[in-house]
Amino acid sequence: MSDTDFTGKNVLVVGGSSGIGNGIAQAFRARGAVVHVWGTRASASEYDGVEGSDLTGLGYTQVDVSDPDAIAAAPGPFGQLDVLVLSQGTVLYRRQEFSREGWDKVMAINVDSVLHCAQRFEAALAAAKGNVVVVSSVAGFTAVMGNPAYAASKAGAVSLVKTLGQAWAPQGIRVNGFAPGLVDTKLTKVTTEHPQRRERALSKIPLGRFGLPDDMAGVALFLASPMASYVTGQTLIVDGGLTL
Repeated sequence: MSDTDFTGKNVLVVGGSSGIGNGIAQAFRARGAVVHVWGTRASASEYDGVEGSDLTGLGYTQVDVSDPDAIAAAPGPFGQLDVLVLSQGTVLYRRQEFSREGWDKVMAINVDSVLHCAQRFEAALAAAKGNVVVVSSVAGFTAVMGNPAYAASKAGAVSLVKTLGQAWAPQGIRVNGFAPGLVDTKLTKVTTEHPQRRERALSKIPLGRFGLPDDMAGVALFLASPMASYVTGQTLIVDGGLTL
């Protein structure tokens, strides 16, 4: 068995219906795991034909993670949980995050729900000596023009990884994360589909390309695997050199 063989393992990917989370979910499934995802739409079929979304072979539950009560009430897909991936996230443009409503919405999804989801499955993870992988962003380490809530929430997620990693290590739960740079998903189309912004962004990335969900999935697999058995509380920057 290779270190990235997850045959017989149970994996839940919150925010696994599209983008980075979906890439991660399918990567675990391809390596033998039983994978369930939480998303925002009423049913898996509502993602048919959506770019960056492939729910083939995945279990699905609609959960509004901006609501702590919805997280608490959501059925656990597994009695024992080996890997919990927290890939939920949103961003609001045109200075919406400077308003109270915009700030609250982004913070509720990007940082509050990270803690609430992790706590929801703490017992199931402890039973399996499992892993948590939090998807944050390089925005957690830098200023982001026009997006105060996005930047603050991602910094909060990085801090949560440290604190939960320390708190849950005695239970055998490892908590780590990674911080993507510019990944070609629906959330980044404001940059990737605007010619001038696209060229300006690419000029700042030493590796010369945007990241792909598959690039991110490889890091998630590593962090959840025995290869990272002595790593906890860490957030890896995965940005093609953008923040160098």
